[in-house]
Amino acid sequence: TTVEHVLSQAILGAPIFPTYWRWNSTIGLAVRRFRNGKKVPPQFQRTDAEDLLATVFPDQLACAENLGGGDREIPSHPLVDQTVHDCIRSAMDIDGLQKLLQRIESGEVTVRCCDLSTPSPLAQEVLAAKAYAFLDDAPAEERRTLAIQTRRYMSVAEASEIGQLDPAAIERVRKEAWPDVRSVDELHDALSLLGLVLPEEGARAAAWQEYFETLITSRRATRFEADAKRFWVCAEHLGAFKLLFPDGQALDECAQLETHPATPDAALAEIVRGRLEGLGPVSTRALAESLGLDTQSIDVALLGLETEGVVMRGSYTGQHGEEWCERRLLARIHRYTLKRLRSEIQPVTLAEFQKFLFHWHGLGNAQREGAAALSAVLSELQGAVLPAAVWERAVLPARIADYGGDLLDQLSVSGEVVWWRPRLRGSAAKQTVAASPIAIVPRSFFPVWQLLAEQIGADDQLVADLSSQATRVLEQLQSSGALFFLELVMQSGLLRTQVEDALGELVARGLVTADSFNGLRALIRPQSKRPRFGSRHRGAHSEFDAAGRWAQVVRWPSVEAADAEQLSTEAIEHAAMSLLRRYGVVSRAIVTREDLAPAWRDLARFYRRAEARGEIRGGRFVEPFGGEQFALIDAVDSLRRIKRDGDKDEWLAVSAADPAQLSSLVGESVKVPQIAANRIAFRDGVPIAAVTGAGFHMFEHRNAHYEARARKELFFDRSARPDAGTSIRFQSRRRFR
Repeated sequence: TTVEHVLSQAILGAPIFPTYWRWNSTIGLAVRRFRNGKKVPPQFQRTDAEDLLATVFPDQLACAENLGGGDREIPSHPLVDQTVHDCIRSAMDIDGLQKLLQRIESGEVTVRCCDLSTPSPLAQEVLAAKAYAFLDDAPAEERRTLAIQTRRYMSVAEASEIGQLDPAAIERVRKEAWPDVRSVDELHDALSLLGLVLPEEGARAAAWQEYFETLITSRRATRFEADAKRFWVCAEHLGAFKLLFPDGQALDECAQLETHPATPDAALAEIVRGRLEGLGPVSTRALAESLGLDTQSIDVALLGLETEGVVMRGSYTGQHGEEWCERRLLARIHRYTLKRLRSEIQPVTLAEFQKFLFHWHGLGNAQREGAAALSAVLSELQGAVLPAAVWERAVLPARIADYGGDLLDQLSVSGEVVWWRPRLRGSAAKQTVAASPIAIVPRSFFPVWQLLAEQIGADDQLVADLSSQATRVLEQLQSSGALFFLELVMQSGLLRTQVEDALGELVARGLVTADSFNGLRALIRPQSKRPRFGSRHRGAHSEFDAAGRWAQVVRWPSVEAADAEQLSTEAIEHAAMSLLRRYGVVSRAIVTREDLAPAWRDLARFYRRAEARGEIRGGRFVEPFGGEQFALIDAVDSLRRIKRDGDKDEWLAVSAADPAQLSSLVGESVKVPQIAANRIAFRDGVPIAAVTGAGFHMFEHRNAHYEARARKELFFDRSARPDAGTSIRFQSRRRFR
C-alpha cells in the first residue's frame, strides 16, 4: 500500500525527475522555446526550467542540510503532478510493480536468489544499451555494465549451462575413485578407505565376493546388519558401527579393534567421509538411503565435514539439487572439465590471430565514430605506453573515423581520462616530448596504474639533473598546486618560452601532466613551428593557454603493509582484465610487449582462478605462442569464426607503432622500427610490405599484383587526422622511390 509513496519520494533524488520536469515544462509552454523569433538555446531552457522548479517546488532544489527530517511534501501543481505521473507510470510502471508485490505477498510468486557466473539473458537489454539510454550523465567507464563479459546471442538453455561440470568428467572421476580390487588385501584396504561396502556394490565384481569370504574366514571383516540393512565392514570400523547402530549386530565372528570414535556423531562423520571419497558427487538423500538413516543426521555430519574443509556442496550434476563432493575429487573433476573445454578449441595461426586483432580493435572498415567510441577505445588501450606523437598520428585516428583533437580534449578536460609519462626503469633519461612514452588511462584507475609502475621500478635518474628553469616551475607547482600556463608565467617570473621549455622537460621526465591533451600536443610541436607571440598573431600560444591546469604527478601514497598487499592484488587483477580486453587472447609472448604489465606469474594465478570460475577460457588458442594462454569467451567465438571463414583477401595498412600489429613476433624477416612514420601492409593478417625512412620494402616477393596492391595500401592513409587539411592524406611519392 505504501509502494507508490516510497517510489515517489525515491524519484525526487534521481536524474529521471529533472529530465521529465524539463520535458513537461517545455511542452506545457511554461518555458519559452522561442524568444524574439529565435530558438532559445537548450542550456537556457534548462536554466529557465530550474528557475520554475525552484518557484513551484523549492524543496526539490534546496540543500539537504536545509531540509527537515522525513519525507518531502510534494506540492499539488499540474506540472509536478504530471512529472511524478510520468516518472512512476510511463518510465517505471508502478501498476505492474504493485501487482507483482501483491503476488509475492500472497505466495503466488516466490523470490529465489542465485549466484551466477554470467548475467541472465533478461539483462541483455541493459548490458547492450547505448549511452543515450541512460538518464544520468555518468562517464562511460563508471558504468558497471562495461565490466561485464557475457556470451552473445545465447539462449536460456546455453545460459543455464555456463559453469557446469562436464558429466563425462564426473563419471570418469567416479570410476577412478572407486577401488579396483585385485586381491584380498586390496579389498581390505578398500573397506578401510570407504568405511563400508553395500552387498549390491560388492556384487558388481565376481572376485569381490570370493575375497570377502576370505576376509571373514580370517576374522578381518564381517557382515553387519542394522534396521534390515546389511553392510560389509572391516574390523577397523566395527566399533564405529556398533556405536552408531546400538541395535545392530555382526553376523560373522570378527576381531574388533579398539580404535574407534568416541561418540556416535564422530562415528557417522568418519563413515560419511569414507563414502564420499569413493562416490564422487552425491546427494544427502542418496547417502541417507544407503546407510538407512534420516537425512537430518546426514546433514549434521556433512556440515561438520564442510567446516573442516573436507567436502564442498553445490549443484554438480544438475539432477539432484544440492550435492556434496569430497574436495580432492571435485578438484580433479574441474581439471578434467577444463581439459575437455580446452580440447574443443583448435589453435589458429599467427596470421589468423593478427586478422582477429584488426577486427577486435576496430581497424579498417570496422572503425567507430563519436566521443563515446573514443572513450571505449581509450578504455581498451589503458595501460599501453606509446610515444607521445604516436597517439594522435597513428593509433586513435585508425580506430575513430571522425577523430579530431577536440574529442580527446573533451574527455581529458572533463576528467574522464588522464595522460602521464610513467617513469619506468630502463627508459632513456633524456628524451624529446614526442618520443617520450605516454600512457592515457581512465582517471578512476590512474592510481592503479601508478601502483603497477611503482612495482615495476621507477628510474630515479629521470628526476635528476633538472635545469634551473624546470626546477623553478616544479617548485612553483609543488607550493601552489595546479596552475594555468599564464599563472605559471607570472608566478615563476620566467618568459613564456622558458616556461614552455621547462614544461617540456618535466613532461619528458614524468613529473607533470595537464588537464587537457592540448598541452601535450603543443609540446610535441617543434619550437620552430610554434606561432610567435606578437600583435599580428592574436591567439598565439593558445594551445598552452587552452591546456587547462598543469599539475605535478603525485606518486602513490604510502599505505600499511596489509592494505598495500590488497591494493597490489586489485591492481594485478585490473591489469589482467585490461590486457584481455585489449588482445582477446593473452600469453607470455604478448605480455612481454607491455611496459606496465605485471609479471606473468602474477597474471597466470589470476587467470587460472578466473578460468576455474568459468569467466574466461584457457588452452592453446594461437599455435606459435608457447605456454599457457587465456582468452575471453567472446574472443574464442570470434577466433573460431575467423578460422572458419578463411582467407578473404583483406588488405590493411597500419602504423608500425600500433599496439594491434604483431609483426615483431613473426620472425627475423619482418623487423620494422615501431615509430609512427613507418607503416606495414597486411593481407589476411600476413605482413606483405612496409615503408620506412629507407623507402619501400617487400617482405616476400610474389608477383607484380601484390607489390602494386601493397604500394596502394601504404600510399593511401586512412588514419590521417581530419584537422590535417583533409580527411584522406596522400603520402609523398618520393618515399616509395
